[in-house]
Amino acid sequence: MSDHQYKFDITMSCGGCSGAVERVLKKLDGVKSFDVSLESQTATVVTDSSVSYETVLATIKKTGKTVTGGSADGEPQSV
Repeated sequence: MSDHQYKFDITMSCGGCSGAVERVLKKLDGVKSFDVSLESQTATVVTDSSVSYETVLATIKKTGKTVTGGSADGEPQSV
């Protein structure tokens, strides 16, 4: 099985917001790497094949941040 790349558009207003997203992604098993950008209001997450888009989405939503869009391996997904 191959890795997955998920991209999320997240409303973040400060470094604390992006830090919160980074902290929950660090704790999620199966995440290989991630890049949270306050400037572009996005998070790009690379996971192994065992982690679903929905799992990563739910984890990000736990921070209380609004997710406005997302894609899995380049395919648009619902949020």
